[in-house]
Order: sequence, then structure tokens, then C-alpha cells
Amino acid sequence: MIAVIDYDMGNIRSLGHALQRLGADWKLTSDHEEIMRAERVILPGVGNAGKAMENLRNLHIPEILWKIRRPVLGICVGMQVMCRSSEEGDVECMGIFDAKVKRFHESEGVKVPNMGWSPLANMESKLFKGIKSGEYVYFVHSYYAPLCPDTIATSRHPELFSAALKYENFYGCQFHPEKSGEVGERILDNFLKL
Repeated sequence: MIAVIDYDMGNIRSLGHALQRLGADWKLTSDHEEIMRAERVILPGVGNAGKAMENLRNLHIPEILWKIRRPVLGICVGMQVMCRSSEEGDVECMGIFDAKVKRFHESEGVKVPNMGWSPLANMESKLFKGIKSGEYVYFVHSYYAPLCPDTIATSRHPELFSAALKYENFYGCQFHPEKSGEVGERILDNFLKL
């Protein structure tokens, strides 16, 4: 069973449809025992990192995530709250990934949020098996993780940022694989097979 963590911050419908298309048995849950028993865990995210951390702490999810030894995937804000801290809400996060999340600076020709399709590059993980450099995925975000030791893929807006992160059994995607067509579906399938 795939545990999709329920903390009132995720785009569950799209993610659920993507997992169903892949034939995955999944459940939306915040139950600690179900999360610990799951074969894979996904921390989805849409919204504000400060509110996300508040909700996660109220449910005691950070303590549970640190104990999990099976693959865990954070998506968008779900990835950001797995970093050390975020400028969004000036919040301390879980500290799994060695990055401090920053806000994009709006300037001429640079819109915030970064919304739309952008190519992936510098991919270094089994998460991207069968994905070619330059393949496009879908982003919607105003905050980003800079390049760091945990970076396993990059994208640009306009400077390079971490499109994906990995530390031990923890993975994060700044983009939304569930909204990224065939490429995103392949990435989710790769995660399910890790």
C-alpha cells in the first residue's frame, strides 16, 4: 500500500488519478501505523510552507517520517518542508534535505510564481530511469531549493535550482509529476519500483 499523507495541503485528486493509472493500491491517511507499514510514502503539497509545517507538526508527522526506511517522496511544498527551512513563513522545516528554501526574485522577464512546463537537466537518480535530459515537467512555485549536495535534477527560472532532491531513502520533486503527462507518470512509476 502507498500511504499518501493527509495533512490538508495536497492536490490529492490529480495524484490519486495518477496512482490509479499505474495500478497502485494507495490510501490517504495521517494514521502513524498505516504510514509506518506502507511500502511507499508520498507527502504531497500545495500551498504555504509555514501552514504545511504547522499541520504536519500538529499530526506529529515529522517524527514518523524520520523513522521510515522505505522510499518517501515529497512533491512541491511536500519537498520544501523536507528541507532545513523555508523563507515562506520563515519556518524551520524537517531538515531531511540540506537546503534552505528561498523565494524567487521577480524582475524584468522573470515572473513569480514560476508556472508552466520547464525542462529537467543533470538527472542523477533511478527516479529518472528512462527520462532524457530536456524532458519537460510541470512546475507551479514561488519558492525553490537552491543547488545543494542533495540535488539530483535541476531546472531554470532563470537561474539553476533543484528540481529534485534525494537523501538516503527520501526523494523530493519541486515539479508535479502527477500533472506532468507521460514523463511524470514514468517518474512516479520509477518511484513505486525503487
